[in-house]
Amino acid sequence: MQSKIKIPLSIQKSLRCPVCKEELSRTGELFICNNSKCNALFPIVGGVPVLINEDTSVFSVHDFVKKQDTTINLQAENKKKKKFRITSPSISKNITGKHNYENLTDLLVKSSHAPKVLVIGGSIIGQGMGSLIASPSIELIESDVSFGIRTMLICDAHDIPFENSSFDGVIIQAVLEHVVDPYRCVDEIYRVLKKNGFVYAETPFMQQVHMGRYDFTRFTHLGHRRLFRRFEEIDSGAVCGPGMALAWSYRHFLLCFTNSKKIKRLILVFTGLTSFYLKYFDYYLVNKVGVFDSASGYYFLGKKADKVLSDRELIALYKGAL
Repeated sequence: MQSKIKIPLSIQKSLRCPVCKEELSRTGELFICNNSKCNALFPIVGGVPVLINEDTSVFSVHDFVKKQDTTINLQAENKKKKKFRITSPSISKNITGKHNYENLTDLLVKSSHAPKVLVIGGSIIGQGMGSLIASPSIELIESDVSFGIRTMLICDAHDIPFENSSFDGVIIQAVLEHVVDPYRCVDEIYRVLKKNGFVYAETPFMQQVHMGRYDFTRFTHLGHRRLFRRFEEIDSGAVCGPGMALAWSYRHFLLCFTNSKKIKRLILVFTGLTSFYLKYFDYYLVNKVGVFDSASGYYFLGKKADKVLSDRELIALYKGAL
């Protein structure tokens, strides 16, 4: 008996081989590429298709068949955070995400009667996504490179396993720092978006390494804009401010003094208690000119376009104070 796939039927027909982009057929607990020159096989694990191109990904299909840890162990990570939350306040704060998602929701609903949105890194609910989840007309397809409570599909953003022009929107929140080639990933996002489709991204600038070996890149505000140069900008700016950046720097400065896991845990609690208030300055600072030079992270909301932003046009968009 075939297991029930978590991806909605309306979306399954759009699935494609991540290796050659040809159509797939299902046989038992496998998806098989219909291209005779490819014939790649992709397992279904607990109702979740594992569509990974092993030639271009740092992950292997075996990682997911054996349910080994990939980026993070979500269950263990959440338990750890909950434990520390009792004694230590968070030093992180997403200031503008909720408003940005409300704006995106409004755009999507106005653009289509039943918008389909791909979430990359969607094994858990992203901060501020409440309006999207609450909208009855928006269909979310949540993908990730780890199993989680909301994971419908395992895929790598370097090779998104959907046909061209499949989605009205794509969300990639706190993911692009964790991919080895963010430009390739954004090209894939562009490919799977419909004409005039929307993209929403949040990516760090002033943040220390998190997620260990799976952390590669940071972007300034202009660097982030160049990443999405094939999109028309609707809105962009800071999502987490310099107060959060300062708190993170303070924490990681102290963490550098020891290799002891026990002492590191104490430092996490201590820095939470002594610097949590810094993030609240960001409510005031997030709209200041200087934030374009010093924010912890930036967001970009854009629409798929035919025109490519040139680098001369790019540098004219600088909004900082330097």
